[in-house]
Amino acid sequence: MDYGFYDILQFFGALGLFLFGMKVMSDALMSLAGAKMRSILATMTSNRFLGISTGFLITSVIQSSSATTLMVVSFANASLLTLMESISVIMGANIGTTITAWLITILGFKVSMSAIALPLVGLGFTFTFAKKEKLKNWGGFIIGFAVLFIGLQFLKDAVPNIKDNPEILEFLKRYTDLGFWSVLLFLAIGTLLTIIIQSSSATMALTLIMTAQGWIPFELAAAMVLGENIGTTITANLAAIVANYHAKRTARAHFIFNIIGVVWVLVLFY
Repeated sequence: MDYGFYDILQFFGALGLFLFGMKVMSDALMSLAGAKMRSILATMTSNRFLGISTGFLITSVIQSSSATTLMVVSFANASLLTLMESISVIMGANIGTTITAWLITILGFKVSMSAIALPLVGLGFTFTFAKKEKLKNWGGFIIGFAVLFIGLQFLKDAVPNIKDNPEILEFLKRYTDLGFWSVLLFLAIGTLLTIIIQSSSATMALTLIMTAQGWIPFELAAAMVLGENIGTTITANLAAIVANYHAKRTARAHFIFNIIGVVWVLVLFY
């Protein structure tokens, strides 16, 4: 597979678009952060169980834990959510993302946020002509939200196309009999693939293909899923680069939470 200098430039351009969308969305949220929005979010996350339920429901509906965590980072950046509230929603998103894996397994279907991104830009742009400042801010928020997902889609398209060429990974079946080292190796592969593809759901689909084809046994597929849990945190941490201290703490909490989950499962793996 050829991957040249132009492809690298495309990757950085996509990353720039993603971060720009994040900044526009956060800036608009800061302007919109009135008492009403604060009270709605406070009600939705008033206790940790309600926060977990909110994260689970949002992720189940929009079929993307990355989208949920990006919104949480944005809300934390606009000081609409505290660290504790953010963590509870992220916990729920981690449970909600498993619904996607079941849909891939049962239906082979995943809702693409990028499909509605361009119409959202059009909708947000019409709001920017409004006389009311609040409507203009809503327009900015919608445009930022859409641009963020357009950037994420470009980011997925700019990386080597492993997703549609799973046979590239066939060589991995040589490394399936190294004992616990194989578990750690496939955990690292799961992490790396998710960082490259920018979608734990896409990596999950690859894992299911590899298991179905008999290239790897179930326990190594489970190790890859653990790695995907670490890799999926990169999106929120990328978004937090242009955000404030509160958003950075939220993104790091997401990372730490997933790392702890992976470590204790590794301890009890066999």
